Amino acid sequence: MIEKFQVQAEPRSDAGKGASRRLRRTGQVPAIVYGAHQEPEMISLSHNEMIQHLEHEAFYSHLLTLKMGNKVQSVVLKALQRHPAKPFILHADFQRVQADEKLRMTVPIHFLNEANCKGVKLSGGVVSHSLNEIEISCLPKDLPEYIAIDLVDLELGDIIHLSEVPLPAGVELAQAPDPDVPVVVIHSGHGGGGEEEGKAS
Repeated sequence: MIEKFQVQAEPRSDAGKGASRRLRRTGQVPAIVYGAHQEPEMISLSHNEMIQHLEHEAFYSHLLTLKMGNKVQSVVLKALQRHPAKPFILHADFQRVQADEKLRMTVPIHFLNEANCKGVKLSGGVVSHSLNEIEISCLPKDLPEYIAIDLVDLELGDIIHLSEVPLPAGVELAQAPDPDVPVVVIHSGHGGGGEEEGKAS
């Protein structure tokens, strides 16, 4: 996969809540990068740059280039802490990537051809999403930005379970407690549920 995102970082030495607050007041985001059998590094990022990156869905499930001075690392975004009431990023966690080690990542599901789905177009059914993202395991080179599920041939009453989701080559489901949970259902438009309800779940 081609890396499209570059994140500029600076090293930081001060830890603790007070140091993080001071950093945020200067327009920076405290963050940490870890993994690949190396020591964790405390870093800071530009808040404005992060906001711009986070407008792209792919940023959450893409290989990223983390640049700190002359040092360049391939990473993925593993965790993001936002302010509960304000549009501020409080902290970010990045994991270093090694070409020969599998990643566990949560990637979004894209549902294709909802309007042209047989159960919707011919039978007046409604598409209900039970899941909008999926946890996968793969090598970095196989990391998809999203998982596509084509609904065009689904009829009224059809269900796609987690174990039936088509995965790209080299990608497998991460361990799940119940692989047969429904991902998407085509149900009657009468009596409860609905497309918007499914999308919100």
